[in-house]
Amino acid sequence: MGYVVLGWDGEDEQAAGRRAAVRSKHLEVITRWAEAGRLNLAVPLFRADGSVAGSIMIFDGEDEVGTREYLLEEPFAREGVWLSYQMRPYRIAPLDYQPLPFGPMPSQMTHSVVIAEDGTDAEAPSRRAAVRGAHIERVGGLAADGTLACGGALLGLKGEMLGSIAITKHPTEEEARAFWAEDPYVTGGVWQKMQFFTTRFAALPYKPLPRPE
Repeated sequence: MGYVVLGWDGEDEQAAGRRAAVRSKHLEVITRWAEAGRLNLAVPLFRADGSVAGSIMIFDGEDEVGTREYLLEEPFAREGVWLSYQMRPYRIAPLDYQPLPFGPMPSQMTHSVVIAEDGTDAEAPSRRAAVRGAHIERVGGLAADGTLACGGALLGLKGEMLGSIAITKHPTEEEARAFWAEDPYVTGGVWQKMQFFTTRFAALPYKPLPRPE
């Protein structure tokens, strides 16, 4: 198990300036963490109007203490870029992922992020269990061909699955929504709330994502 940090920028006129002012320091920190093998993935989240909504930082091998250590170093958290953030247990699904994109950050969006929450009713776990095999079969092939860049489960304190975060090779929200509309977790009523953002990858020295043993 690991953790994911969801950091949320403000929507005020000064938000973009706050991020730009400390972005170089942020890149220094996450590059060091990626080189150490402690940061699996970090991408910005863009709203439909092109503004930055925040960031996702994935630490698949870190416990709560290690993730808080990162937050103490993160300029976005320390210097007011993120007006709020969440730390949630998260596990990357071990699939046959392609290597993460590497090279200069493109000017255009290349991928989309979905943050999906399961229902909170008593039947929610059984709905997920009923279609999980079909979901894994679908996304397994899509990881192998590069459509799914990274995906995994949001977890509760006892390790129970409460939702998902996934990044797919869809440059627009519309394409991502159409892609996920056919997934068993959507058609089977597992995901009850979905947020979509577009993103692009910075060149960071990531270790390979978890693969099947």
